[in-house]
Amino acid sequence: MELQLIQNKIYEIRGQRIMLDFDLAEMYETETKRLKEAVRRNVDRFPEDFMFQLSKDEYENLRTQSATSSHGGTRYMPFAFTEQGVAMLSSVLNSKKAIQVNIAVIRAFVVLRQHLADYKDLKENIAILEKQMNINFKDINQALNYLLGKDQNLIQNQQLIDQQLLEQQNRKSVGFKK
Repeated sequence: MELQLIQNKIYEIRGQRIMLDFDLAEMYETETKRLKEAVRRNVDRFPEDFMFQLSKDEYENLRTQSATSSHGGTRYMPFAFTEQGVAMLSSVLNSKKAIQVNIAVIRAFVVLRQHLADYKDLKENIAILEKQMNINFKDINQALNYLLGKDQNLIQNQQLIDQQLLEQQNRKSVGFKK
């Protein structure tokens, strides 16, 4: 089973990464109805942090965000399985196909978790670089302003000197004339 295909069927709901019952049933090559029956027969194996049923609003929101089909109009809201819930399915659905699919799904969750960890590290590194660059650019900006101010002061001083020389040249001379 291709990891990318599986990763595309992993969603985030209630702050958890989950897979929906109809996607899992398709991968297990069984009917959603049969998958749900097996889960209901073993409901003690699926606490709330392993599996939960979506609310109508959650399902509608998920459908609009990911453009999933309505699967012919669902009468019952789908089950959402967390990574642990998918792992538990292998003990409930006891077939070679179920075991192979579960291994592939668990690997997809692991790869996704690694990507998210790498993304978090990258985000932190970028924040550190931005902070360092802001400090460096602040220092450079201050130095440029100082130099520009210094040049401006030199220009003003030179203008004052030129003005004083001009005033001295235009003044009548005092003393004897020859």
